[in-house]
Amino acid sequence: MKQNISLNSSWPAGPRARRENVTYVDFYLHRPSVAAVFAASYLLIFLTCMLGNGVVCLTVLRRRAMRTVTNLFILNLAVSDLLVGVFCVPTTLVDNIITGWPFGNVMCKLSGTVQGISVSASIFTLVAVAVDRFRCIVYPFKRKLSVATSKLVIAVIWVLAAAISCPSGVTLRVVKEPNVRLLLPHGRGSHALYWCRENWPRPDMRKAYTTVLLVNIYLAPLALIVAAYARVGWALFRSAKSSPRGAGSETPARRAVCSKKKRVIAMLLVVALLFVLSWLPLWTLMMLSDYGRLSPAQHRVVNIYLYPLAHWLAFFNSSVNPVVYGFFNENFRRAFRAAFELRLCTDVAEPRSFTLRTLTSRPADGGGSVSGGKPASGDLGGNCHRSPDPIAGDP
Repeated sequence: MKQNISLNSSWPAGPRARRENVTYVDFYLHRPSVAAVFAASYLLIFLTCMLGNGVVCLTVLRRRAMRTVTNLFILNLAVSDLLVGVFCVPTTLVDNIITGWPFGNVMCKLSGTVQGISVSASIFTLVAVAVDRFRCIVYPFKRKLSVATSKLVIAVIWVLAAAISCPSGVTLRVVKEPNVRLLLPHGRGSHALYWCRENWPRPDMRKAYTTVLLVNIYLAPLALIVAAYARVGWALFRSAKSSPRGAGSETPARRAVCSKKKRVIAMLLVVALLFVLSWLPLWTLMMLSDYGRLSPAQHRVVNIYLYPLAHWLAFFNSSVNPVVYGFFNENFRRAFRAAFELRLCTDVAEPRSFTLRTLTSRPADGGGSVSGGKPASGDLGGNCHRSPDPIAGDP
Protein backbone atom coordinates (compact mmCIF):
# COMPACT_ATOMS: atom_id res chain seq x y z
CA MET A 1 0.00 0.00 0.00
CA LYS A 2 2.90 2.31 -0.64
CA GLN A 3 1.40 4.12 -3.56
CA ASN A 4 -1.77 5.39 -1.94
CA ILE A 5 -2.11 8.63 0.00
CA SER A 6 -3.42 6.77 3.02
CA LEU A 7 -1.20 3.82 2.75
CA ASN A 8 0.71 1.77 5.18
CA SER A 9 4.41 2.30 5.15
CA SER A 10 5.88 -0.71 6.90
CA TRP A 11 7.81 -3.61 5.48
CA PRO A 12 9.52 -6.48 7.29
CA ALA A 13 12.49 -5.33 9.30
CA GLY A 14 14.52 -8.10 7.72
CA PRO A 15 14.80 -11.85 7.92
CA ARG A 16 15.61 -13.22 11.31
CA ALA A 17 16.14 -16.81 10.22
CA ARG A 18 15.71 -18.98 7.17
CA ARG A 19 14.50 -22.50 7.57
CA GLU A 20 13.23 -24.85 4.87
CA ASN A 21 12.74 -22.01 2.37
CA VAL A 22 10.73 -20.07 4.95
CA THR A 23 11.81 -16.61 6.08
CA TYR A 24 11.02 -15.57 9.66
CA VAL A 25 10.64 -11.87 10.44
CA ASP A 26 10.28 -10.03 13.74
CA PHE A 27 6.86 -8.85 14.94
CA TYR A 28 8.15 -5.44 16.00
CA LEU A 29 9.88 -3.19 13.49
CA HIS A 30 11.78 -1.09 16.02
CA ARG A 31 13.37 -1.14 19.43
CA PRO A 32 11.07 -0.10 22.30
CA SER A 33 12.67 3.33 22.57
CA VAL A 34 12.07 4.11 18.88
CA ALA A 35 8.52 2.76 19.05
CA ALA A 36 7.87 4.97 22.07
CA VAL A 37 9.00 8.04 20.13
CA PHE A 38 6.67 7.12 17.26
CA ALA A 39 3.76 6.54 19.64
CA ALA A 40 4.28 9.82 21.50
CA SER A 41 4.59 11.90 18.32
CA TYR A 42 1.53 10.34 16.69
CA LEU A 43 -0.46 10.65 19.92
CA LEU A 44 0.36 14.36 20.05
CA ILE A 45 -0.91 14.84 16.50
CA PHE A 46 -4.03 12.78 17.23
CA LEU A 47 -4.96 14.75 20.35
CA THR A 48 -4.28 18.10 18.69
CA CYS A 49 -6.35 17.11 15.66
CA MET A 50 -9.26 15.85 17.76
CA LEU A 51 -9.28 18.82 20.13
CA GLY A 52 -8.76 21.60 17.60
CA ASN A 53 -11.13 20.33 14.93
CA GLY A 54 -13.67 19.21 17.53
CA VAL A 55 -13.81 22.71 19.01
CA VAL A 56 -14.22 24.18 15.52
CA CYS A 57 -17.15 21.86 14.79
CA LEU A 58 -18.78 22.55 18.15
CA THR A 59 -18.35 26.30 17.80
CA VAL A 60 -19.97 26.47 14.37
CA LEU A 61 -22.73 23.94 14.99
CA ARG A 62 -23.91 25.34 18.31
CA ARG A 63 -25.23 28.55 16.76
CA ARG A 64 -27.29 28.87 13.62
CA ALA A 65 -26.09 32.44 13.10
CA MET A 66 -22.54 31.16 12.70
CA ARG A 67 -23.37 28.96 9.72
CA THR A 68 -22.15 31.42 7.11
CA VAL A 69 -20.58 30.47 3.81
CA THR A 70 -16.96 30.51 4.93
CA ASN A 71 -17.77 28.98 8.27
CA LEU A 72 -19.39 26.05 6.47
CA PHE A 73 -16.16 25.55 4.53
CA ILE A 74 -14.21 25.71 7.78
CA LEU A 75 -16.64 23.22 9.32
CA ASN A 76 -16.19 20.87 6.36
CA LEU A 77 -12.43 21.20 6.67
CA ALA A 78 -12.66 20.35 10.36
CA VAL A 79 -14.86 17.30 9.65
CA SER A 80 -12.50 15.97 6.99
CA ASP A 81 -9.52 16.58 9.24
CA LEU A 82 -11.30 14.75 12.06
CA LEU A 83 -11.72 11.77 9.74
CA VAL A 84 -8.02 11.97 8.93
CA GLY A 85 -7.27 11.84 12.63
CA VAL A 86 -9.65 8.97 13.35
CA PHE A 87 -8.91 6.74 10.36
CA CYS A 88 -5.35 7.68 9.39
CA VAL A 89 -3.36 8.33 12.54
CA PRO A 90 -4.07 5.17 14.62
CA THR A 91 -3.74 2.64 11.80
CA THR A 92 -0.62 4.33 10.44
CA LEU A 93 0.95 4.32 13.89
CA VAL A 94 0.30 0.60 14.32
CA ASP A 95 1.61 -0.02 10.82
CA ASN A 96 4.80 1.87 11.64
CA ILE A 97 5.45 -0.20 14.77
CA ILE A 98 4.59 -3.79 13.82
CA THR A 99 5.10 -5.93 10.74
CA GLY A 100 2.10 -6.79 8.58
CA TRP A 101 -1.61 -5.97 8.78
CA PRO A 102 -3.46 -7.29 11.87
CA PHE A 103 -6.97 -5.88 11.30
CA GLY A 104 -8.49 -8.13 8.62
CA ASN A 105 -9.85 -7.60 5.11
CA VAL A 106 -12.90 -5.47 6.04
CA MET A 107 -10.80 -2.96 7.96
CA CYS A 108 -8.25 -3.01 5.16
CA LYS A 109 -10.80 -1.79 2.62
CA LEU A 110 -12.70 0.47 5.01
CA SER A 111 -9.66 2.14 6.52
CA GLY A 112 -7.87 2.70 3.22
CA THR A 113 -10.97 4.02 1.44
CA VAL A 114 -12.05 6.36 4.23
CA GLN A 115 -8.50 7.60 4.59
CA GLY A 116 -8.30 8.45 0.91
CA ILE A 117 -11.69 10.17 0.94
CA SER A 118 -10.99 12.21 4.06
CA VAL A 119 -7.56 13.35 2.90
CA SER A 120 -8.91 14.32 -0.53
CA ALA A 121 -11.88 16.17 0.99
CA SER A 122 -9.55 18.06 3.31
CA ILE A 123 -7.34 19.19 0.43
CA PHE A 124 -10.29 20.10 -1.81
CA THR A 125 -11.75 22.15 1.04
CA LEU A 126 -8.50 24.08 1.33
CA VAL A 127 -8.90 24.93 -2.35
CA ALA A 128 -12.50 26.04 -1.79
CA VAL A 129 -11.43 28.33 1.05
CA ALA A 130 -8.67 29.82 -1.10
CA VAL A 131 -11.06 30.45 -4.00
CA ASP A 132 -13.65 31.95 -1.65
CA ARG A 133 -11.08 34.38 -0.24
CA PHE A 134 -9.89 35.23 -3.72
CA ARG A 135 -13.41 36.14 -4.84
CA CYS A 136 -14.12 38.27 -1.80
CA ILE A 137 -10.87 40.25 -1.73
CA VAL A 138 -9.99 40.57 -5.41
CA TYR A 139 -13.60 41.04 -6.58
CA PRO A 140 -15.32 42.56 -3.54
CA PHE A 141 -18.37 43.84 -5.42
CA LYS A 142 -19.28 40.60 -7.12
CA ARG A 143 -22.16 38.58 -5.78
CA LYS A 144 -21.07 36.41 -2.89
CA LEU A 145 -21.74 32.70 -2.60
CA SER A 146 -24.99 31.84 -0.86
CA VAL A 147 -25.23 29.31 1.94
CA ALA A 148 -27.14 26.96 -0.37
CA THR A 149 -24.42 27.22 -3.02
CA SER A 150 -21.70 26.57 -0.45
CA LYS A 151 -23.53 23.42 0.66
CA LEU A 152 -23.63 22.29 -2.97
CA VAL A 153 -19.89 22.94 -3.28
CA ILE A 154 -19.28 20.88 -0.15
CA ALA A 155 -21.36 18.03 -1.57
CA VAL A 156 -19.34 18.16 -4.79
CA ILE A 157 -16.13 18.06 -2.74
CA TRP A 158 -17.15 14.79 -1.09
CA VAL A 159 -18.35 13.28 -4.36
CA LEU A 160 -15.03 14.08 -6.03
CA ALA A 161 -13.12 12.77 -3.01
CA ALA A 162 -15.08 9.50 -3.11
CA ALA A 163 -14.64 9.17 -6.87
CA ILE A 164 -10.88 9.61 -6.80
CA SER A 165 -10.57 7.13 -3.91
CA CYS A 166 -12.75 4.42 -5.48
CA PRO A 167 -9.93 2.64 -7.37
CA SER A 168 -8.01 2.28 -4.15
CA GLY A 169 -11.04 0.89 -2.31
CA VAL A 170 -11.68 -1.65 -5.07
CA THR A 171 -8.11 -2.92 -5.25
CA LEU A 172 -7.31 -2.93 -1.53
CA ARG A 173 -7.23 -6.40 -0.01
CA VAL A 174 -5.33 -8.48 2.51
CA VAL A 175 -2.60 -10.49 0.79
CA LYS A 176 -0.67 -13.36 2.34
CA GLU A 177 3.09 -13.15 1.98
CA PRO A 178 4.31 -16.48 0.59
CA ASN A 179 7.10 -18.34 2.36
CA VAL A 180 7.26 -15.77 5.17
CA ARG A 181 6.33 -16.36 8.82
CA LEU A 182 5.87 -13.71 11.48
CA LEU A 183 7.60 -14.42 14.78
CA LEU A 184 5.25 -13.56 17.63
CA PRO A 185 6.70 -11.77 20.67
CA HIS A 186 7.55 -13.54 23.93
CA GLY A 187 8.23 -16.84 22.17
CA ARG A 188 4.59 -17.52 21.30
CA GLY A 189 5.44 -19.14 17.99
CA SER A 190 4.75 -17.76 14.53
CA HIS A 191 1.97 -17.30 12.02
CA ALA A 192 1.54 -16.25 8.42
CA LEU A 193 2.34 -12.69 7.41
CA TYR A 194 -0.42 -10.61 5.80
CA TRP A 195 -0.31 -7.21 4.10
CA CYS A 196 -3.07 -4.75 3.30
CA ARG A 197 -2.16 -3.45 -0.12
CA GLU A 198 -3.56 -2.44 -3.48
CA ASN A 199 -3.58 -5.49 -5.71
CA TRP A 200 -3.51 -4.11 -9.26
CA PRO A 201 -3.58 -6.43 -12.29
CA ARG A 202 -0.38 -4.83 -13.59
CA PRO A 203 2.32 -2.75 -11.85
CA ASP A 204 2.04 0.01 -14.45
CA MET A 205 -1.62 0.53 -13.45
CA ARG A 206 -0.53 1.19 -9.89
CA LYS A 207 2.02 3.72 -11.11
CA ALA A 208 -0.58 5.43 -13.28
CA TYR A 209 -2.97 5.71 -10.34
CA THR A 210 -0.22 7.16 -8.14
CA THR A 211 0.43 9.79 -10.81
CA VAL A 212 -3.27 10.61 -11.07
CA LEU A 213 -3.42 11.09 -7.31
CA LEU A 214 -0.32 13.27 -7.35
CA VAL A 215 -1.78 15.57 -9.98
CA ASN A 216 -5.32 15.76 -8.61
CA ILE A 217 -4.78 15.97 -4.87
CA TYR A 218 -1.44 17.72 -4.69
CA LEU A 219 -0.09 19.51 -7.75
CA ALA A 220 -3.37 20.93 -9.07
CA PRO A 221 -4.69 22.02 -5.62
CA LEU A 222 -1.27 23.47 -4.83
CA ALA A 223 -1.27 25.50 -8.05
CA LEU A 224 -4.77 26.84 -7.34
CA ILE A 225 -3.98 27.71 -3.72
CA VAL A 226 -0.70 29.45 -4.57
CA ALA A 227 -2.26 31.36 -7.49
CA ALA A 228 -5.26 32.47 -5.43
CA TYR A 229 -3.22 33.59 -2.43
CA ALA A 230 -0.61 35.27 -4.60
CA ARG A 231 -3.36 37.28 -6.30
CA VAL A 232 -4.87 38.14 -2.93
CA GLY A 233 -1.50 39.26 -1.61
CA TRP A 234 -0.96 41.43 -4.68
CA ALA A 235 -4.40 43.01 -4.25
CA LEU A 236 -3.68 43.80 -0.62
CA PHE A 237 -0.26 45.20 -1.51
CA ARG A 238 -1.72 47.46 -4.19
CA SER A 239 -4.43 48.60 -1.80
CA ALA A 240 -1.86 49.54 0.82
CA LYS A 241 0.40 51.22 -1.74
CA SER A 242 -2.42 53.28 -3.24
CA SER A 243 -3.50 54.65 0.14
CA PRO A 244 -3.21 58.45 0.32
CA ARG A 245 -0.04 59.70 1.98
CA GLY A 246 0.25 62.99 3.70
CA ALA A 247 0.72 64.72 6.97
CA GLY A 248 -2.66 63.68 8.28
CA SER A 249 -2.97 60.33 6.56
CA GLU A 250 -0.97 58.27 9.08
CA THR A 251 -3.70 58.14 11.68
CA PRO A 252 -3.85 55.32 14.25
CA ALA A 253 -6.85 53.85 12.41
CA ARG A 254 -4.97 53.78 9.11
CA ARG A 255 -1.91 52.24 10.71
CA ALA A 256 -4.16 49.58 12.22
CA VAL A 257 -5.62 48.83 8.77
CA CYS A 258 -2.13 48.51 7.27
CA SER A 259 -1.14 46.20 10.10
CA LYS A 260 -4.19 44.02 9.38
CA LYS A 261 -3.26 43.81 5.73
CA LYS A 262 0.25 42.68 6.59
CA ARG A 263 -1.14 40.01 8.91
CA VAL A 264 -3.40 38.73 6.14
CA ILE A 265 -0.50 38.45 3.70
CA ALA A 266 1.61 36.71 6.31
CA MET A 267 -1.14 34.23 7.12
CA LEU A 268 -1.78 33.40 3.47
CA LEU A 269 1.91 32.67 3.03
CA VAL A 270 1.82 30.41 6.10
CA VAL A 271 -1.19 28.51 4.70
CA ALA A 272 0.50 27.88 1.36
CA LEU A 273 3.85 26.96 2.92
CA LEU A 274 2.27 24.53 5.40
CA PHE A 275 0.42 22.81 2.60
CA VAL A 276 3.58 22.45 0.50
CA LEU A 277 5.89 21.38 3.29
CA SER A 278 3.46 18.99 4.96
CA TRP A 279 2.65 16.92 1.88
CA LEU A 280 5.80 17.17 -0.22
CA PRO A 281 7.81 14.50 1.67
CA LEU A 282 5.02 11.91 1.47
CA TRP A 283 4.43 12.45 -2.22
CA THR A 284 8.15 12.32 -2.88
CA LEU A 285 8.45 8.98 -1.12
CA MET A 286 5.42 7.52 -2.90
CA MET A 287 6.76 8.51 -6.31
CA LEU A 288 10.20 7.21 -5.33
CA SER A 289 8.67 3.88 -4.25
CA ASP A 290 6.83 3.46 -7.55
CA TYR A 291 9.31 4.89 -10.02
CA GLY A 292 12.67 4.67 -8.25
CA ARG A 293 15.08 1.77 -8.29
CA LEU A 294 16.04 1.24 -4.68
CA SER A 295 18.27 -1.43 -3.28
CA PRO A 296 16.82 -3.67 -0.53
CA ALA A 297 18.72 -1.70 2.12
CA GLN A 298 17.47 1.63 0.77
CA HIS A 299 13.95 0.26 0.48
CA ARG A 300 14.04 -0.81 4.11
CA VAL A 301 15.23 2.60 5.33
CA VAL A 302 12.61 4.42 3.26
CA ASN A 303 9.70 2.29 4.43
CA ILE A 304 10.62 1.82 8.06
CA TYR A 305 12.08 5.22 8.95
CA LEU A 306 11.21 7.83 6.32
CA TYR A 307 7.56 6.92 5.70
CA PRO A 308 6.58 7.37 9.39
CA LEU A 309 8.07 10.86 9.39
CA ALA A 310 6.41 11.74 6.07
CA HIS A 311 3.01 10.54 7.30
CA TRP A 312 3.45 12.48 10.53
CA LEU A 313 4.11 15.68 8.59
CA ALA A 314 1.04 15.09 6.40
CA PHE A 315 -1.17 14.52 9.44
CA PHE A 316 0.35 17.60 11.06
CA ASN A 317 -1.34 19.64 8.35
CA SER A 318 -4.75 18.39 9.50
CA SER A 319 -3.99 19.15 13.13
CA VAL A 320 -2.66 22.66 12.45
CA ASN A 321 -5.55 23.74 10.21
CA PRO A 322 -7.74 24.84 13.16
CA VAL A 323 -4.87 27.01 14.35
CA VAL A 324 -4.36 28.63 10.97
CA TYR A 325 -8.02 29.07 10.06
CA GLY A 326 -9.40 29.70 13.52
CA PHE A 327 -7.22 30.54 16.45
CA PHE A 328 -5.07 33.06 14.53
CA ASN A 329 -8.20 35.12 13.92
CA GLU A 330 -9.30 37.36 16.75
CA ASN A 331 -12.95 37.36 15.69
CA PHE A 332 -13.00 33.57 15.63
CA ARG A 333 -11.48 33.46 19.09
CA ARG A 334 -14.31 35.68 20.25
CA ALA A 335 -16.78 33.31 18.65
CA PHE A 336 -15.21 30.37 20.49
CA ARG A 337 -15.61 32.14 23.80
CA ALA A 338 -19.13 33.26 22.99
CA ALA A 339 -20.04 29.69 22.02
CA PHE A 340 -18.94 28.51 25.43
CA GLU A 341 -20.68 31.48 27.06
CA LEU A 342 -17.46 33.13 28.22
CA ARG A 343 -17.23 36.90 28.22
CA LEU A 344 -14.34 38.49 26.35
CA CYS A 345 -15.19 42.03 27.39
CA THR A 346 -16.99 43.29 30.48
CA ASP A 347 -19.51 45.36 28.52
CA VAL A 348 -20.85 42.57 26.27
CA ALA A 349 -24.52 42.40 27.15
CA GLU A 350 -25.74 39.74 24.72
CA PRO A 351 -23.04 37.12 24.00
CA ARG A 352 -25.63 34.80 22.46
CA SER A 353 -26.34 37.29 19.70
CA PHE A 354 -22.79 37.12 18.36
CA THR A 355 -22.39 36.06 14.73
CA LEU A 356 -19.41 35.46 12.52
CA ARG A 357 -20.41 38.05 9.99
CA THR A 358 -17.57 40.17 11.32
CA LEU A 359 -15.23 37.31 10.53
CA THR A 360 -16.59 36.84 7.04
CA SER A 361 -16.52 40.54 6.22
CA ARG A 362 -13.08 41.44 7.56
CA PRO A 363 -10.47 38.90 6.46
CA ALA A 364 -7.64 41.24 7.27
CA ASP A 365 -8.35 40.77 10.97
CA GLY A 366 -6.19 37.70 11.16
CA GLY A 367 -7.25 36.10 7.88
CA GLY A 368 -9.94 33.75 9.16
CA SER A 369 -12.72 34.03 6.59
CA VAL A 370 -13.75 36.28 3.77
CA SER A 371 -17.23 35.49 2.62
CA GLY A 372 -18.38 39.08 2.45
CA GLY A 373 -21.32 40.73 4.12
CA LYS A 374 -21.75 43.56 6.62
CA PRO A 375 -21.10 43.22 10.32
CA ALA A 376 -24.26 42.07 12.03
CA SER A 377 -25.98 44.22 14.60
CA GLY A 378 -25.23 41.56 17.19
CA ASP A 379 -21.48 41.91 16.78
CA LEU A 380 -19.45 42.44 19.90
CA GLY A 381 -19.84 46.10 20.77
CA GLY A 382 -18.38 48.52 23.25
CA ASN A 383 -14.68 48.14 23.87
CA CYS A 384 -14.64 44.97 21.75
CA HIS A 385 -15.74 46.69 18.54
CA ARG A 386 -13.14 46.99 15.81
CA SER A 387 -13.27 49.24 12.79
CA PRO A 388 -14.07 47.37 9.55
CA ASP A 389 -11.27 46.85 7.10
CA PRO A 390 -12.16 48.20 3.63
CA ILE A 391 -9.98 45.64 1.89
CA ALA A 392 -12.40 42.86 2.75
CA GLY A 393 -14.78 43.94 0.03
CA ASP A 394 -17.71 45.28 1.98
CA PRO A 395 -20.02 47.05 -0.44
